[in-house]
Amino acid sequence: MQINTVSRYLAIIHKLSRLLYLVLWDFAMAKDYYEILGVPRNASDEEIKRAYRKLAMQYHPDRNPGREKWANEKFKEINEAYAVLGDPQKRKEYDRFGTVGAVGDIFSSPFTRSTFEETIRDFSGAGLGFDFLDDIFGDFLKSMGSSFSFRRFSTRPGEVRVEFWPGEKVNWEELFGEAQKPRDVRYELTITQKEASQGVKKILTRKGKRIEVTIPPGVKTGNVVRLRNARKISDGVPGDILIKVIVK
Repeated sequence: MQINTVSRYLAIIHKLSRLLYLVLWDFAMAKDYYEILGVPRNASDEEIKRAYRKLAMQYHPDRNPGREKWANEKFKEINEAYAVLGDPQKRKEYDRFGTVGAVGDIFSSPFTRSTFEETIRDFSGAGLGFDFLDDIFGDFLKSMGSSFSFRRFSTRPGEVRVEFWPGEKVNWEELFGEAQKPRDVRYELTITQKEASQGVKKILTRKGKRIEVTIPPGVKTGNVVRLRNARKISDGVPGDILIKVIVK
């Protein structure tokens, strides 16, 4: 009787030790997000944020000609890492359980989403493209049933260039096609002194729709041209398009 009891206890201990081994093995094999971002485990939230933004610029494919595929993979890695470490609660869970995330999780938290917006501004300020982000987040967007494409932010000669204005918040729900509430969108257009003096017509391409923008003679930097209800043409929803003019 005693022998059977001991055998049962030994069998339970063996199962528990096996389970503990598997848990520890999984944790050991989990991605080290701190290492990916190049920060120590006791790094502050601000240090993690700075590291992410620095690496995002470093791994932008425009800055890695000939190594675009490698750069895309590195960019995916740092976004997955920051999606976890950039959110206080997810970071706690990761530190405790080694919980992993996904690249699209960066949009699920206000902490990481705002940092991604700042990173987009960094790209814009440095003249870097956004096309590659479709490769990074394409599967995530499709899983949401969204037709959104970062390529709409790309520029072509003679066309209006999208800008994120200082202090303006980006409505990611709208960009990803989840929000139906009508709202205005803003662009920035740079024209020459001659064009400002004489007036000029430009083409705005939004969501594959070409909209003619008429800039009247005598405009100055900071003037805004409002295309009333133009979003009905481009997006199929009510809303104006505002064009801020920059004269150089």
